[in-house]
Amino acid sequence: MITEDRTDSGWTPAADRYATTDYRRAGRSGLLLPPVSLGLWQNFGADRPLATPRAILRRAFDLGVTHIDLANNYGPPYGAAETTFGQVLASDLRPYRDELLISSKAGYDMWPGPYGDGGSRKYLVASLDQSLRRTGLDYVDVFYSHRRDVDTPLEETMGALDAIVRSGKALYVGISNYSPEDTARSAELLADLGTPLTLHQPRYSIFDRSPEGGVLEAAATAGAGVAVFSPLAQGRLTDRYLNGVPEGSRATRSAYLSADDVTDDLTARARALNEVAAGRGQTLAQLALRWVLRDERVTTAIIGASSVAQLEANLQALAGPDLTADEIAAIEPHAAAAGSSL
Repeated sequence: MITEDRTDSGWTPAADRYATTDYRRAGRSGLLLPPVSLGLWQNFGADRPLATPRAILRRAFDLGVTHIDLANNYGPPYGAAETTFGQVLASDLRPYRDELLISSKAGYDMWPGPYGDGGSRKYLVASLDQSLRRTGLDYVDVFYSHRRDVDTPLEETMGALDAIVRSGKALYVGISNYSPEDTARSAELLADLGTPLTLHQPRYSIFDRSPEGGVLEAAATAGAGVAVFSPLAQGRLTDRYLNGVPEGSRATRSAYLSADDVTDDLTARARALNEVAAGRGQTLAQLALRWVLRDERVTTAIIGASSVAQLEANLQALAGPDLTADEIAAIEPHAAAAGSSL
């Protein structure tokens, strides 16, 4: 029997952490991801005591969540989520680095001046160097171009991703928020360079089915996996907003979601979907996760978590049965139309 040493903090991860997770292959690559991954977008900044994200990260690993998704400007403030992760890596997760899949991204505003945004080689390489310093990593497993920069030739952006892999600073590359056409062209350019496109990261949920307009198919054709973000529509596909906007909720304090985004129409749809979920013995969030994972082209759904309890509850989605054809049909009237968002 193999026993594991405790970290300096005295913590030992669960010995059965791989017992129940069925990992999914990212496209035609050799890379396997858990069906639900942990994103550090909004709950791992400097505005929270370290004990909370530390507990979430440790519990996620206990439950087989090996993929942690970051970006340079996740916070607040920018860079704070990577710094938080780096602290937990140093205190708890360092001995298990080779069991973890860490991704980061660059593409949006990060620092002042002409080189702190976009898709240039200058920005992407400099940003990744900063991310490695903040996290304390020697390399990331996946590095994404976070958005298509129309002012930079796609050849330059993809050439930078290829150079990053060849430098040893990343093992795989991905793109995020790219159109179907730019996805196909990016994959062609990367294939010619000898660094295949491994992952595409689009926003996808019952309320935002834009990727069904071509992104999912373009990624599949390119042999890339799909790691979807915001599968819970930033909480609108949870029980949080079934009765309006509660005080202190994300819609009252986030730069990415406002009370105006929680419309009467969306609330009515969420209530109807909640009834479908209840019929399955699940929460609305669990139903929403099962829905995005119903598509075999989706490799993983990236969720946030503000507490260990929330993380555990959402991961229970994987314990439920697959959606039946009747359940998918019952969801359809309350979902966005295929290829569109609400």
